[in-house]
Amino acid sequence: MIEAMILAGLSEGTQEAYVRAVRQLAAYYRRAPDQLSEEEVRRYLLDLRQRGVARGTFKIARYGLQFFFCRTLGRVWALFGGKKDRLAAAEAAA
Repeated sequence: MIEAMILAGLSEGTQEAYVRAVRQLAAYYRRAPDQLSEEEVRRYLLDLRQRGVARGTFKIARYGLQFFFCRTLGRVWALFGGKKDRLAAAEAAA
C-alpha cells in the first residue's frame, strides 16, 4: 500500500492517515483487512457516521479504505464507486 501511495503522489501526511484508517478497520473487526467483505466495510463506515465522527474524519477513513481496497487490492466495489458504478452493480446482481 505504501508503494502505491508513493506512486500516486500522496503526501506523507495523507499516507499516514490512510494507513491509520486501514489499521482502525482491522482493529474494529479484529481481522486482517484483506479478509473483510464489502458489506463489512460498509457497516464499519455506517458505524462511523452513526457515532458522529466529524465529516473530515469520515472522509479520510472512506478515502483511505477506498485506496486500500480498490487501488492496492484491485477490488471493484460499488461501495466506493459513483452513481454509475452502483447502478451497474445493481443490474449485475439482478
